[in-house]
Amino acid sequence: MLLVLMGTVVLAGIIGYASEKSEFTHNGYLSSIIICVGGAFLFYFVSLMFGIGFASPGVNAIVSSVGALLIVPFHWRK
Repeated sequence: MLLVLMGTVVLAGIIGYASEKSEFTHNGYLSSIIICVGGAFLFYFVSLMFGIGFASPGVNAIVSSVGALLIVPFHWRK
């Protein structure tokens, strides 16, 4: 379980960095990584508590990171 959590954080960090590098978002590198890691943590713990999610923890991490990047920045833009 600890390895899955560490893998989730690593995948979320990679997604956050890649989204800034490819100019998918314009939040800054650190902000995008924090948003992705936060979304991945949230989805990881929700999937542990309620048993929802996809078959693979890696897919869960990728989908939750991209979802967090889509939700958080657009909520605060004018």
